[in-house]
Amino acid sequence: MDARHWQTAERFLEHLTLERRLAENTAKSYRRDLVCLAEFCDRQGIAAFTDLRSHHLRRFAAVSHAGGLSPRSIQRRLSGARSFMNYLIREGDLKSNPVADVSAPQVPRNLPNTLDVDQMAQLLKIEGAEPETVRDRAMLELFYSSGLRLAELVGLDLGAVDLADGTVRLTGKGNKTRIVPVGRQAREQIRAWLKIRVQLAGDEERALFVGPRGNRISPRTVQMRVQYWAMRAGVSQRVYPHLFRHSFATHLLESSSDLRSVQEMLGHADISTTQIYTHLNFQHLAQVYDKAHPRARRKKA
Repeated sequence: MDARHWQTAERFLEHLTLERRLAENTAKSYRRDLVCLAEFCDRQGIAAFTDLRSHHLRRFAAVSHAGGLSPRSIQRRLSGARSFMNYLIREGDLKSNPVADVSAPQVPRNLPNTLDVDQMAQLLKIEGAEPETVRDRAMLELFYSSGLRLAELVGLDLGAVDLADGTVRLTGKGNKTRIVPVGRQAREQIRAWLKIRVQLAGDEERALFVGPRGNRISPRTVQMRVQYWAMRAGVSQRVYPHLFRHSFATHLLESSSDLRSVQEMLGHADISTTQIYTHLNFQHLAQVYDKAHPRARRKKA
């Protein structure tokens, strides 16, 4: 592909950094994927990106897969190509997107790890009155109570948790805001933390959770504190902040089976993302079915 046609790709990459303000590493990933697409075009004798058709992109995906690229990486390549083609449509260089109906090989979904209810209860038995301990109790209770992501917890400001109403306002992926219930235990521990926080945080600091220096706590510090308390509790499996979110969703579905509500609380844009937790719960549901369904119950002798 000659330099004239590659200039179109350069304009797109510039658009990503200047207009869409994507992170540098993300822009680099787009560049690598477009270079791969350009090399594919050269091998196939395709002179310009605007000459690409759907069957070309399907072959591009198939060749990538045959070359050992993972389904997830192929999805990323096709996503980058799809964005590029949308850009060409916007610029008037293309009428339709040839990647629109092209899909990558299915990505195998690994079931998330969880803690059972008893393990979680043991982990949350955190004793001590030191400021760091009081803070950690509040953080871990809130993780499990409301299914927060690590970035969401770290990003909480004062006032995000409404203790009277029992809710927390979160800003999740895509800058989307959602309001999630906060349980009684978490509210009690947050109240206790707020009494101590005033002694640690700087006057201008708005973060709900702060570190030893009085500034907003870092994600790495939260990870380390979670690991510390897991070791203290004697939990044998690896424990990390997102494990609280997985456990929150699984335990909620075990009790309610209300998939749509759990989706709302987790902030998932697609319910299929939430459905993965139903697989964890299948054995439990099967047992409920055997006990409750008229056609499943065994006849009494």
